[in-house]
Amino acid sequence: MNTPEQSTLGKTSAYPDRYDPSLLFPIARAPKRAEIGIDAQPPFMGADLWTAYELSWLNLRGKPQVAIAQLVVPCESPNIIESKSLKLYLGSLSNTRYADAAEVLACLKTDLGQALWQVQGQAAGRVQGQAPRGVGLKLIAPEDFAGQRIADLEGLSLDRLDIECDHYSPAPELLAAAFGEQPVSEMLTSDLLKSNCLVTGQPDWGSVQITYSGPQIDQGGLLRYLVSFRNHTEFHEQCVERIFMDVWTRCKPTRLAVYARYTRRGGLDINPFRTSQPQALPPSVRTARQ
Repeated sequence: MNTPEQSTLGKTSAYPDRYDPSLLFPIARAPKRAEIGIDAQPPFMGADLWTAYELSWLNLRGKPQVAIAQLVVPCESPNIIESKSLKLYLGSLSNTRYADAAEVLACLKTDLGQALWQVQGQAAGRVQGQAPRGVGLKLIAPEDFAGQRIADLEGLSLDRLDIECDHYSPAPELLAAAFGEQPVSEMLTSDLLKSNCLVTGQPDWGSVQITYSGPQIDQGGLLRYLVSFRNHTEFHEQCVERIFMDVWTRCKPTRLAVYARYTRRGGLDINPFRTSQPQALPPSVRTARQ
């Protein structure tokens, strides 16, 4: 089983100039999920929405082509892909010739799908007898760049609260809800989410949106809880799942969705979305900080 420490994170790496799908480094989701009490089926569904801004290849005449790639990685996939390995893999396409963008798209879908769905001892792309699964992928051409929107996350900002913060490691005990009162439905946001890379310790800056129905969550406690991730070391996907599970178990909403948009590193941003109920994925619209 691959571990984060075995990846290229924090290590000097040669940047390849020839196509090499072996650069992709999958990491199993299961060990980190076990840490937050998920040993079987999670109480959520959703996906990780990636944006890759540094994608380029050559056409058949050797002329460089560019595009923005949007990836939708189902959270049911047994693996995540370590972000630096994805950057190196995308870079390996830069001197490779393709007939058109459709050929690039097919190549990416095949390679990413195999890395995300491969399970030790099973055929790549198959999970517990299921049919092979893939990854959602869209290429945005230069003529469509101007249509890419910027928008803040919708919802009532928790950051308006003038509170004192003194916890900088996850403190779920800060979460509380009014169980004896009438249930509510709210959409709350904060731009104060910060955590650190699990391997390198580099800061990861993000904005988070929490949408729920159920006992009203104490907003001051929720903001303090989100701030408590400030010195925590986990990957983006793992932080969002930890937030979901802490709110789900402590505040007991009947419906819950947690969505975070993190600033980019290495030309990539990662935006995990987890929801307790089936619903459409949020549109992949970057925030001003992204």
